[in-house]
Parts: sequence; structure tokens; C-alpha cells
Amino acid sequence: MPVSVNAASEIYQEAIRDSVRRSAFLYLVQAGLMIVAGILAIIFPIFSAQTITLAIGWLLILSGLMQGLSLIATWRASYASLQLMSAVLGVLIGVLILMNPAQSIIGFSLLIVVFFMMEGLGKLIWALTIRPLPGWPWVALSGALGMVLSVFLIANLETAASWVLAMLVGLQLIVIGAAIGYLAWSIRMAAKA
Repeated sequence: MPVSVNAASEIYQEAIRDSVRRSAFLYLVQAGLMIVAGILAIIFPIFSAQTITLAIGWLLILSGLMQGLSLIATWRASYASLQLMSAVLGVLIGVLILMNPAQSIIGFSLLIVVFFMMEGLGKLIWALTIRPLPGWPWVALSGALGMVLSVFLIANLETAASWVLAMLVGLQLIVIGAAIGYLAWSIRMAAKA
């Protein structure tokens, strides 16, 4: 007897949720590092524009690497390719920034816009895939925030100061880290209960 599309979809989503449950510790580590990176991005505007640019470059590389590591256990999931593109994009943008930290603020802003849009879209699709796991709405909201921030930056591209970019990158990293951390913590606590 053939399996209905709805039943196959539910089996597939349950397999993804199980994969996320098995990787909860990696997600907790990623969340912690993203929150620390976000706090550092917000603190760094105290320093010069070049220091901000260098710090953001390193933070994007670190965030991309951690996101890539967290995908190891879930690389076959439907959302993994979009998440992997986001991780690679984060590392690539970070490397580009470090190679030429004196680049124009508009060029830097465009890279951040692309990163926010891809990261936001990736998190939104991932959240919808893993629902009804506890915390999935927060992951969806963090993705939506990334997409809103990218639209905000596009609208204010020519007037965005480097400290605004640092604050937005920091805010996005903290929100995503908190959402992923809540999701992973909830999963671990549910497994212990």
C-alpha cells in the first residue's frame, strides 16, 4: 500500500527532528559562541572603524564555522543546503573583510545585507521544518529578524555608519544564538524528563 504524501512528509520531518535532538549539544555550543560574538560586535563600536571591520570579519568566520559544525549530523536534511550556504557565505564574507578591511562601507554593507537575508531565510525554513519542537517559533522569529534587518540596510545603505552595522550584526548574532540555545536547551531538558 503506498504511503500518502502527508505521511511521508511527517516521517521525514520526524527524522529531521530526531537529528536535531541528537545534535542538541552542538547547537548549545554554537548558541553560546554566537551570543558571545554578538556581544563583542556590539561592544567593538567603541573602537575605530577598522577595528570594527576586523572584529566583524572574525565574528562572521567564527559564526559560519560553528554553523557548519552543527550541520555535520544533519547534512542530509532538506534545510541543510540552505544552512550550509549561509555558513559558507558567513565565512567567505568574513575572509573578504579580513583581506581588505579598508574597503568602502557600502561594499561592506552589501555583504552584510546578503548575509542577513540568507541567514534569515535559512533559519526560517529550518524552524518550519523542525516544528513542533520546543523553541521553533523563536528560531523562526530570529530568521524573520535577519530578513527585516537586510531590508532595513538596503533602505539605508548609503547612510549606514560602521557602528550601525556592528550593532546590527551583534543583535542578529545574539538573537539567533538565543533562539538556537533555547531550542537546544528545551530539547535536552525534554530528553531528561
